[in-house]
Amino acid sequence: MKILLTTLNTKYVHSSLALRYLEKYCKDYFSNIAIREYTINQGSDYILGEIYKGNYNVVCFSCYIWNITSILDLVADLKRVNPKLLIILGGPEVSFDPIELMEQHQAIDYVVIGEGEVTFLELLHYLQTGQGDRASIHGLSYREDNQVKVTKPRSLITDLGQVPFPYDEDLTELDNKIVYYESSRGCPYNCSYCLSSTSHGVRFFPLERVKKDLKFFLEAKVDQVKFVDRTFNVIKSHSLEIMRFIHNNDNGHTNFHFEVTADLLDEETLNFLANVRIGLFQFEIGVQSTNPDTLKSINRTVNWEKLKYVVERLSRNKNIHLHLDLIAGLPYEDFTSFKNSFNDVYSLEPGKLQLGFLKLLKGTSLRNDSEVYGYQHKMLPPYEVLANNYLDFHEILRLKAIEEMLELYYNSNDFTYSIRYILSNFYLKPAEFYQELSEYWEEKGYHHMAHTKSKLYAVLLDFYHEKNYPINDVFAEILKFDFLTNNKNPLPSFLPELEHEDFKNIRYNFLKDNENVTKYLPEHVGQPAKTILKNVRFELFRYDVLKIIANLTDKNIMKKPTVILFDYSNKNPITNEYHFSRLSLPGLF
Repeated sequence: MKILLTTLNTKYVHSSLALRYLEKYCKDYFSNIAIREYTINQGSDYILGEIYKGNYNVVCFSCYIWNITSILDLVADLKRVNPKLLIILGGPEVSFDPIELMEQHQAIDYVVIGEGEVTFLELLHYLQTGQGDRASIHGLSYREDNQVKVTKPRSLITDLGQVPFPYDEDLTELDNKIVYYESSRGCPYNCSYCLSSTSHGVRFFPLERVKKDLKFFLEAKVDQVKFVDRTFNVIKSHSLEIMRFIHNNDNGHTNFHFEVTADLLDEETLNFLANVRIGLFQFEIGVQSTNPDTLKSINRTVNWEKLKYVVERLSRNKNIHLHLDLIAGLPYEDFTSFKNSFNDVYSLEPGKLQLGFLKLLKGTSLRNDSEVYGYQHKMLPPYEVLANNYLDFHEILRLKAIEEMLELYYNSNDFTYSIRYILSNFYLKPAEFYQELSEYWEEKGYHHMAHTKSKLYAVLLDFYHEKNYPINDVFAEILKFDFLTNNKNPLPSFLPELEHEDFKNIRYNFLKDNENVTKYLPEHVGQPAKTILKNVRFELFRYDVLKIIANLTDKNIMKKPTVILFDYSNKNPITNEYHFSRLSLPGLF
């Protein structure tokens, strides 16, 4: 029996942990199992052809909100070209209404419901031998006598130590991809919008097993390991031991991403985190809202003051990338309330602020109670909110426009100092700035097309001019500085470029001096000046821009020509900015 495990990921860099678990759990009994991963951006004809040419007897799809629509089209076509093919679906998007799903889509032969390893193995044994009764396989939906049957729910695996390590010794297939991993399953919380609320309790993999697995990743020097634990730090003894192990075995390259609850991080943990390598860890922190009524309605308990303190402590060390989440469309959160939540979280200046929109997921209590809150949502996956009793669709669109500006001008990290300058001097609340910028963006028709990065700088400069804010030349200098800390490309013509007739010789002589290179460009020691110049940029500014960004509200700004050296071979892993230094060059001014 030839078996294919497959899915459609959202991006090439993603990989499926679920498929690898299933393959490893079954490989001692079924050696002819292949894993093939595609993306939702690949053509359906290509994917259909590749699967068809594999001559499989059984094809299994891992289904989520982002791929279910494409998968249902694929399985229908696969069944047409190969009626004998057995098709099995599993994953969260098919686990809550398998009867309706199979009645509507006749190409589906089986649905594996919930945690899949044991159910899938038992089903393969049945398909291979024809022995036994499908009704005795818990966690399964199947067809019998023109009816769809559903068996008893599958009990969760209590001893996760029996679940094999999901990866092969050779990780070359995952080059340039994110490696997903889990040290626990389940979530202690009961958030009404989240699928994790449908199963209760947390189960942990044995710590020694986790350390062995992580050692493998560290020795392989993979780029990133993304933990999919729903709340990684729910048990301090578990999470802190893992982070200490990673820190003590740090290879200087691999990055580890965790989803954490900030108000569970105590002083011991914070003190430890203050001393880890820059870029070793990334934390994703779900805030969702700061409205107490909203949080209560979705069964979330957040100590906002503790969360603020923890985020500020973590930010102070500048060694951990922080990603904070907000969800628009939750109960009791109207347009004004959401802007308040936005302002609260933005004030913490996370590395990334994700403004997401509520998905009314199958199986969640919030979807079941959608009439209570007047929810209207898209009928097809991902079931995104369109309106409720607190936000109409017009306001949803306004928030969508704000989100686009947030992605382009904040989360890109390309406009850090320019945005800070505008907010510090002309706005009391950041939400008001992003709303006005989004309105300007749409008034100019920019939302109708994609734009180059250079165009985004031009738009922000034009916005500043149109608002009639003072000292335009200072803002242009700050915008120029932002551009040069994030781009190797030539300076756009609309940004000021100060010239000096002997500047080329002065910078060349600077790089010929070994003391200068050792002090400012230590990674280039021993290289000829011509070689170094390919990786650096000397730039003249009319103002001391570093002094300005250190005190953004200073009104007494005097012209003071300044030289800044940008090193394009040295990037900060947290901010993604290229390294820069102020220089004093004799004979220049």
